[in-house]
Amino acid sequence: MPHAARPPLVIDFHVHMLEHEVFEASTNRTVFTGFGATPAKAPRPGAQALMGKMFDPQAILQDMDARGIDRSVVSASTVLQGTSWADAATDLKLCQRCNDQAARWVALYPERFIGSMVLPLQAPQLAMQELERASSQLGLQVVNMSSSYQGVYMGDPLYHPFWALLDAHKLTAWIHPEGVSDPWFQRYALWNSLGQSIEETKCMASLIYEGVMTRHPHLKVVMAHGGGYFAHYMGRLDRNTANRPDTVRHMDGQSPSAFLRRFYYDTCVYDPQVLQVLIERVGVDRLVMGSDYPVGEADPVAWLQEAGLQGDDLAAVAGGNAAKLLQRST
Repeated sequence: MPHAARPPLVIDFHVHMLEHEVFEASTNRTVFTGFGATPAKAPRPGAQALMGKMFDPQAILQDMDARGIDRSVVSASTVLQGTSWADAATDLKLCQRCNDQAARWVALYPERFIGSMVLPLQAPQLAMQELERASSQLGLQVVNMSSSYQGVYMGDPLYHPFWALLDAHKLTAWIHPEGVSDPWFQRYALWNSLGQSIEETKCMASLIYEGVMTRHPHLKVVMAHGGGYFAHYMGRLDRNTANRPDTVRHMDGQSPSAFLRRFYYDTCVYDPQVLQVLIERVGVDRLVMGSDYPVGEADPVAWLQEAGLQGDDLAAVAGGNAAKLLQRST
């Protein structure tokens, strides 16, 4: 990337990390291995080296320097080491290991890493306790959560007290699905190519229709992978509002499309046309750069430029929007 074209601040919002004990306990219970059908001891060609980087903060820093990344939001890779398979007490212990690791990385490199937390959200009360610890004691700024836990999506009334607490702490939520357990999606790795986008769509609908986004107008929610299909198919949802006005009873009568700009979206969509349409729907100010490190775009800033972003718009998406989003006013 030519020096003259470099934005003043570059923040990657989508950088995965792994913790050894959590990975060993979890990975053969996750979608990445088909829930053990393809054991991680023999990963697909090329995956071993990439996975190794996620354990090593110095390896990540080297790649950040090579790519011109100033800061990265580091998040446990729940596709590889998601812990919602465990009983609640074990889930909490594994989440705490991930959160302690994130805090250590931030302490070692405070100018480079922004830490995120994972929570045992199958047990909301335990999740709220750990949120308090990870936020107040560890200083983690982002909550890394899946779209659903054991079939319950994040807008469900079960999670309403959790969202109120997150909002009170002015934390940022980053929603990245753990993966679809439905066996149909495992063939041809459709859990990743189709399933993640479907999960993101269902999660956004859940947050909107169950009234979370209405009750918390200042809530900061970043959707991974550009929010999946949601922003690109508003016609039928809005039409359904006209046909069934009872369905928007938790939305102050607004249509679903009115909530698109209430979310933020990372740019990990792999298709410049998709990114351009997303910009048309939600605006440059709702986007943050996400590379899906270490498996995504090798030069995420250059990819933004190839998608047509330049000048102030490029600076906003590459880092400026994320910097504002991560500010926590007191």
